[in-house]
Amino acid sequence: VCASTLALMDAGVPIAKMAAGIAMGLMMDHKGNYKVLTDLQGPEDHHGDMDLKVAGTADGITALQMDVKIEGVTPEILRDALAQAKKARLEILDVMARTIPAPRPELSPTAPRIVSLKINPDKIRDLIGPGGKMINQIIDATGAQIDVEDDGTVFVTAENAESGKQAVEWIKKVTREIIPGEILEGPVTRIFTFGAMVEVAPKQEGLIHISELAPYRVEQVTDIVNVGDIIPVKVKNIDEQGRVNLSLKDVPGRYSEEDAARYQAAHPYGSLGERPRRGGAPTHRREDRPRGPRRY
Repeated sequence: VCASTLALMDAGVPIAKMAAGIAMGLMMDHKGNYKVLTDLQGPEDHHGDMDLKVAGTADGITALQMDVKIEGVTPEILRDALAQAKKARLEILDVMARTIPAPRPELSPTAPRIVSLKINPDKIRDLIGPGGKMINQIIDATGAQIDVEDDGTVFVTAENAESGKQAVEWIKKVTREIIPGEILEGPVTRIFTFGAMVEVAPKQEGLIHISELAPYRVEQVTDIVNVGDIIPVKVKNIDEQGRVNLSLKDVPGRYSEEDAARYQAAHPYGSLGERPRRGGAPTHRREDRPRGPRRY
């Protein structure tokens, strides 16, 4: 009892009160003379007539257990035994309180954890995966046990804080719902002429249209991103078909106002400006010449 109390408090378990236990013994002769023993030891238990275990807090007794080798004990013997047990119990509690006066404010990192969280029931299939592939992958990687209820309640049982934390983070990542306006980060998975696909959640991709890559005209997608790049993106919207549209240029701090100006200075003949001729001189549109009256 004493060791369990100290272990729970040291682990950060918020128990209501400290509890301690003491074993009481009895030595009695054939005439009925007796002696109550406090803190019963092995030889005394072997040769004695009683083994009375008393556990409790400073407020009173919480548990009793007694073995006797004689026909029984008198009320007087029991009264003496409980009185001595109380005195010993309070002394033990005082020593324990000096060692650790209150439970630690936080659970020990090595203490087992049981964590519950709620997910959208529609996301249960994503958490389970085909044939249980996803949930088994999380269990194998973290060592945690995961139980999923039909209403979306998920219980994570882990041997320590780190294992539980990893499992919960993985579950949240797998089942997260994309919200327009939030900033996410993920790898570029595919490149097209019109944009790039970015994995914003496990098994979920979003498209960055080429016009959303930079605050200036981009000639080629690979001028900005390539497959494997880890980039931040902003969720612009989710269309009626559930497709996620992303933006790179709208990510705060990604580009400055000077970036567009520097690009235009370096590319004065972009598609929005004048292109040079083969001879080197820029082309100009001829001004409209006056025309004569139309004939009908």
